[in-house]
Amino acid sequence: MTASKTGDNRQIDALLDVMARLRDPVKGCPWDVEQDFRTIAPYTIEEAYEVADAIERGDMAALKDELGDLLFQTVFHARMAEEAGDFDFADVVEAITEKMIRRHPHVFADADLRTAEEQTAAWEAQKAQERIAKGHESLLDDVPAGLPGLIRAVKLQKRAARVGFDWPSAKDVLAKIEEETDELVEAIDSAPQEKIEEEFGDLLFAIANLSRHLKADPEAALRRANEKFIRRFRHIEQSLAEDGRAMEDASLEEMEARWREAKKAE
Repeated sequence: MTASKTGDNRQIDALLDVMARLRDPVKGCPWDVEQDFRTIAPYTIEEAYEVADAIERGDMAALKDELGDLLFQTVFHARMAEEAGDFDFADVVEAITEKMIRRHPHVFADADLRTAEEQTAAWEAQKAQERIAKGHESLLDDVPAGLPGLIRAVKLQKRAARVGFDWPSAKDVLAKIEEETDELVEAIDSAPQEKIEEEFGDLLFAIANLSRHLKADPEAALRRANEKFIRRFRHIEQSLAEDGRAMEDASLEEMEARWREAKKAE
């Protein structure tokens, strides 16, 4: 394949050809050839987070590049599946196209769904039928185990909430968080490390539940908190450097005072 600087490289076939060349066992890239689904999966997750990061920063040039990287991950997995005789990229496209048509009868068929709530209910009903067709016995069976812990916790809680297994309000979840915090404090005072981690996990699960009731994405909220911490910590570093001092030479009280300066300036 010869890469083109005109219109050819805007077509999906060009990318599929690149992937085929990279995976060629004789003339391909040795690294790409030796990969399998398990070794590529972490890169797929990483690329999804980089897409989210570009969106968070409002960087459209980066978003274009990161979406391309994520698309390449799909192409990579599809190519390996094609080599194994399981499916190919066209099958992936067909499957998602049919799924979207099936799950939007108000757009592609005659269903009369006037509100977002009605559409969501119909979407979930369709997904429930698909789970039954796949032989899932539990409502929770197809929540992916490979999801980040906070995201998976929220998804599990959403599933349970559909059948009424849920706290009535955010204030009730806050009470649960207080209970879990007390149990963690008790464990810290007297329990082995395994029990401490168990209680800490329960606390995190309750916090994830609170994010759902607040309609807040826990991963996005934590990313913003991370960035805020970085900004304020850098202020401490820079202000101390302007005084000709290193972080190691400052007391905790001094650093806390400069942290409050950064907080007040925001």
